[in-house]
Amino acid sequence: MKTQILQENFNKALSAASRFANAKAQLPVLGNILLRTQKNKLYICSTNLEISYSTSIGAQIEEEGDITVPARQLTEIVNNLISGAINLKVEKEQLKIESQGSKLNILGMNASDFPPIPTKIDIKTASSLPKNELQEALSQVIFSSSIDETRPVLTGVLFLFKKNETIIVATDGFRLSQKKIKGCNVNDVSRLIIPKSILLEISKYSGEESDLNFNFKENDNQISFAMGDTVLSSRTIEGQYPDFEKIMPKETNITIETDKEEMLRAVKLASVFARDSANIVKFIVKKDKVTLTAESSRAGDQKTDVDAKIEGGEIEIAFNYKFLEDFLHSVKGESVKICLSNPNAPGLFTDVNDPAYLHLIMPVRIQS
Repeated sequence: MKTQILQENFNKALSAASRFANAKAQLPVLGNILLRTQKNKLYICSTNLEISYSTSIGAQIEEEGDITVPARQLTEIVNNLISGAINLKVEKEQLKIESQGSKLNILGMNASDFPPIPTKIDIKTASSLPKNELQEALSQVIFSSSIDETRPVLTGVLFLFKKNETIIVATDGFRLSQKKIKGCNVNDVSRLIIPKSILLEISKYSGEESDLNFNFKENDNQISFAMGDTVLSSRTIEGQYPDFEKIMPKETNITIETDKEEMLRAVKLASVFARDSANIVKFIVKKDKVTLTAESSRAGDQKTDVDAKIEGGEIEIAFNYKFLEDFLHSVKGESVKICLSNPNAPGLFTDVNDPAYLHLIMPVRIQS
């Protein structure tokens, strides 16, 4: 391999790729970045066996070839080189780098030891999702996914592909978020459970495309997203996702509509004391207000009234304040609606201005 590239482009690509290399993995090559020249591009690839990353930058190529080199050393070196042209040359298993006033040699490994990863997707057979709508939906559901690896399906996010609509769901068994987005074009697949790790990367993507294209290879159980010159790939999660529709409240008899910021302020005040008592915040619903209370045997107690429009009867119900905070932070509108039926049934939380988004929170049972 013999090629010339710009330091600025190379540095940006390496900074992203290095996040997916794993120097502590049992396979040493997973701590490396793969460099491969092909036609007029230099491909920069990495993988931790959960997510694979591939991107390409323009290059002047004299000889095609490839090598893998330690991610940390290469990234630090290129980051400290002067802006401008960099010459790369591979001799045996060494990468020789020449820049303005600098000559460096990095010991690498043969590229044949690097796991094969996708560097492009087939646009002809690709499915697509609207980028902005997908990213907004992810910000409203991902936080509800589980961190408990004993139930792998709950650590991912469920995608249900309907005609011109995708339903996105996440739950950890104590809360559930659901968002529906339109403008989808999905081929040959009805449902997928996608790891949240790759979805978090997608949620950060700032490209100008209106749609995100992806391919799903059923035989390999692998999904690949194309984002500009970058391809992110991951295995999907196999297993049966819980039938979340069964726990959706069929009817509720108490409806609360209130200002989001006022409710968030009350929850934060209650959290100061709730942290010492299993995160419990009690809702006391009266005719025209909701009172949030929390108490701590060490810190004291508090009571905050929130003005609200209430329909139905009165109720006392308790929730984990962290779940309430997460929901309120995810709401884009100014008002929220809370629908309740009894102290042991899940509360249905919605954004008044967004009928496509809903959130369920299981109540905390408390002794009278």
